[in-house]
Amino acid sequence: MIFGEHEPNTLRQFENCLQTGNVAGGVLCADGHYGYSQPVGGVIVYDNQISPSGVGYDIACGNKAVRTNLQYEDIKKDIPRIMDDIAARISFGIGRKNKERVDHELFDDPDWNVFRQIGQQEHDKLKKLAVDQLGTVGAGNHFVDLLVEERTGDVWVANHFGSRGFGHKTASGFLNLANGMEFSDRAPGESMEQAPTLIDLDSELGDLYYRAMTLAGKYAYAGRDYVMDEVLAILGAESEFEVHNHHNFAWKETHRGKERIVVRKGATPSAPGQLGFIGGSMGDISVIVRGKDNAENENAFYSTVHGAGRIMSRTQAAGKMNWKKRTRIGGQISPDMMEKAVKRFGVELRGGGTDESPFVYRKLQSVLDAHEDTIDVLHVLKPVGVCMAGANEFDPYKD
Repeated sequence: MIFGEHEPNTLRQFENCLQTGNVAGGVLCADGHYGYSQPVGGVIVYDNQISPSGVGYDIACGNKAVRTNLQYEDIKKDIPRIMDDIAARISFGIGRKNKERVDHELFDDPDWNVFRQIGQQEHDKLKKLAVDQLGTVGAGNHFVDLLVEERTGDVWVANHFGSRGFGHKTASGFLNLANGMEFSDRAPGESMEQAPTLIDLDSELGDLYYRAMTLAGKYAYAGRDYVMDEVLAILGAESEFEVHNHHNFAWKETHRGKERIVVRKGATPSAPGQLGFIGGSMGDISVIVRGKDNAENENAFYSTVHGAGRIMSRTQAAGKMNWKKRTRIGGQISPDMMEKAVKRFGVELRGGGTDESPFVYRKLQSVLDAHEDTIDVLHVLKPVGVCMAGANEFDPYKD
């Protein structure tokens, strides 16, 4: 099932996924674009198989959105200061450690034994990395947003990131194992055209990956909870309503009378009544949606978009980076173009590069329209503050 219009390479990649393994169906959402092995915005449904390449390197990337007890008028004059405080208090960027050690019950989760089975050294390294980075946001398209509901004036906060370096190394390690290598081997050069890597779920490796992925999912939830609590503290606000979900993950779900593995890469679960947050660009709306209880949503394997979808690559937008000179050459979007667009939309921006500017994304409403038969839009949110990593940071953990 295909929603919206797509580039030929995205369609070819989606078709290749449908032809590889024990596939029971698939969906290409309207925000879809070319990705690693499986299109971003692509959903592949398997019988008794799981795809670590489909889930991808940013395991459990997702969003948390909270409606606060504040109104826009309560914060309107303080938005520049609030965004300064968010940028100073939350760690953005590649490889960053949290300024404070966070003790969390997930570090006692029995599924850490997965990594002990692989090797005590791998376990110790990964757990230390996870402890160090819990509550950090990363770079790429990861953000903390301050938003206002257009109809009511309610202030919302949203964040977007996943399982950080822990998830990335988990993904690369299991891809190595699935291809006959050692967990900690240096991965070979990756090809975007690589066929999906598949593991039988009832195999020992499949069980280990599923448990490791689930642990990375808990880690991502814990990180997003931590960051949200920090932002609420900055605002002096309380949470009145929350929406929280992954969009890079594999779920065990029942479809067409049978338990399947649903691998969503950049796609939001949308079962009947299920809520989701879908973010637009820094110069566009975001929304809260709810899955419809109808045949159209069932045929879409209860999946919908996770964002607006890129229409321009990072290199096209920002140019090629010369890391020695810390300059970019050949980008189509200039910092001045981006600054004017963001100011015109009324957003107070901290960080962010031209590769995340409004020009590189579709308009969110266009992709929502393509899915109107499967989801209801409950809340329309306009960003008034956006905080991201700095302009020239490369992040391998982005989705």
